[in-house]
Amino acid sequence: MVQSSMADELEMFFFPFMARGHQIPMIDLARLFASLGVKSTIVAAPDNAHSFRDSIARDRGSGRPISIHPLDLPRGYKLLTDTFVLQDALRDLLIARRPDCIVADTCHRWSADVIDAVGVPRIVFNGYGCFSQSALRSMRIHRPPDKVDSEYCQFEIPGLPDTIEMTKSQLPHFHEESGGRKRTRKRTGQMKESGGRKRTRQMKESGGRKRTRQRRNSEDRCLGVVVNSFLDLEPAYVEYFKKEMAKKAWVVGPVSLCNRDVEDKAERGQRAAIDEQSCLSWLNAKEPNSVLYVSFGSLARLTREQLLEIAYGLEASSCSFIWAVGKINKPMKNGEGGRRDRLQSGLEKRLEESKRGLIIRGWAPQLLILEHPSVGGYMTHCGWNSTLEGVSAGVPMVTFPHSAEQFFNEKLITDVLGIGVQVGSMEWTSCNAQPGPPVGRRKVEEAVRKVMDGGEKAAEMRRRAKELGEKAERAFEEGGSSYEDAEALIQELKSRKKV
Repeated sequence: MVQSSMADELEMFFFPFMARGHQIPMIDLARLFASLGVKSTIVAAPDNAHSFRDSIARDRGSGRPISIHPLDLPRGYKLLTDTFVLQDALRDLLIARRPDCIVADTCHRWSADVIDAVGVPRIVFNGYGCFSQSALRSMRIHRPPDKVDSEYCQFEIPGLPDTIEMTKSQLPHFHEESGGRKRTRKRTGQMKESGGRKRTRQMKESGGRKRTRQRRNSEDRCLGVVVNSFLDLEPAYVEYFKKEMAKKAWVVGPVSLCNRDVEDKAERGQRAAIDEQSCLSWLNAKEPNSVLYVSFGSLARLTREQLLEIAYGLEASSCSFIWAVGKINKPMKNGEGGRRDRLQSGLEKRLEESKRGLIIRGWAPQLLILEHPSVGGYMTHCGWNSTLEGVSAGVPMVTFPHSAEQFFNEKLITDVLGIGVQVGSMEWTSCNAQPGPPVGRRKVEEAVRKVMDGGEKAAEMRRRAKELGEKAERAFEEGGSSYEDAEALIQELKSRKKV
């Protein structure tokens, strides 16, 4: 995007949540509006600014009006996931600076009351796409899971432009928020819950419904919602969202496309655990579209059993791959697997000797990897940021959702867009819960082969994915749908400033 004269004298605050999946797109959002000439201030929780300080410094060096304002913590307080302790610091800052608006992450659940009391226009960011939000709304209204008995019996989500079928086992726990109905998840071989554990689970579910109501009430009172998506990706759902679900909505993504420099791409989120040149050199030695990139985001904690099934499946597929191995949920029960940060020693040695696999332990330069010509597929957990990054890079996907709204995103990728293959994951699992049985190596191998083997269906997926990647670029450039929505938000703030 290029700088707009419409943004003169506007100041926007951006208040991201600390989790990587929330923070990264919000930082990109701030950088996007700074590129349009808006004075953009990132209001950061303490100790979070270091992960994006360098990219902001580069923007400032290029003349963009962007800065970071860390909020002070009370002495002796350690910030975890509850950010309520920041309310006084945020209130004081808003009173002192009086920005033209603040874009606040919905996970700061307390912030709506503080911001609204000060009288600063508030815009909500929740990190979801329009498809998943539309599906969740339909679930609340029609409650289709009530009509099936089995956890694994498929039902159709009514009222959507496309036929979308899911199972109860794939639904996020937070989709149920009223009526007192408690969903009981039974897994094969799982022990019956004790009374104390059951009460704890029910309290968590009750708290989840309360948080959902708080979020919806917050969105009802705000100026509008900003969405990281683009019109050509989910046109029917953008229209539905704007007409039925939001007072006002501006769809301005994919915001990851504001990262144009190699340094920005390599350090997005945090510094990578591998030197980008080593990674690129490995990729340069591979044939076009021959490498599968595997990553499940920053929050997913796979069991060692699941990691081994994925590894054996990748080995059997004969496909070259880069794998950003994330956090492990627990060691294997039989003690196999060696060190905590290693796969089974014999397996990993074979992968290393074959030179087919590059394993990254820690943060990977994901944007650089996905856009490389050698990368022809992406095995992903279907987090919305990762989904958009895969779409923007024009690569088909192997979908392996785990939690949050990821199973909905999987349906968009595979059933609506036709640019992916499901690996067969059936169990929604929160980050802290005991996961279900692993997806087996044969399913992993089959899904990888369908995307990477170059057959007719794979070629059609690749064609569609490439076309969507081109549409993402056009949406983000001057005259595109996302550019126009960003300009419309600037104009909205300008008009309010004159009143």
